[in-house]
Amino acid sequence: MAKHPLTRIEISKEYLNFSAGHFTIFSSVARENLHGHNFRVRCVVTAGIGADGMTFDYVVLKRVLRELCDALDERMLLPELSPYLRIERGEGMVFACFDRERIPFLERDVLLLPLRNVTIEELAELLLARLRDRPELIGADVRGIELGVSSGLGQWAYSTWESE
Repeated sequence: MAKHPLTRIEISKEYLNFSAGHFTIFSSVARENLHGHNFRVRCVVTAGIGADGMTFDYVVLKRVLRELCDALDERMLLPELSPYLRIERGEGMVFACFDRERIPFLERDVLLLPLRNVTIEELAELLLARLRDRPELIGADVRGIELGVSSGLGQWAYSTWESE
């Protein structure tokens, strides 16, 4: 494939957000209290400019990002891969077992994520991986993606991918 001039497209829309509960786990005996955030998501894609003067139809990218946010919205996010948290299920409930605590949640409110901890660093990496798995961007001359997640004003974590 011939290389085209590169540009960076940033998508940072008001609707790219999700509200979710979580707690950060610091050690086998220390964790934050349960709380929530209005998380924000932004994405920068580096891609070649085609002969038509466009990189790709980034309306598709906006739609995919919105779907990724919607999947996390209004849920209690729990990490499945934490060495300090054990998840139990039963009778429509999910129990987050930490240290000597057994924290109950309705199963319908919980989203178990393949993460070690529910932090913006881990969420950025997860969302970037899920974005890259989507077939909608196949065929676009995408050379790099930077995906950011914010848990509050001025506090962002970014995960990046670059083609080889």
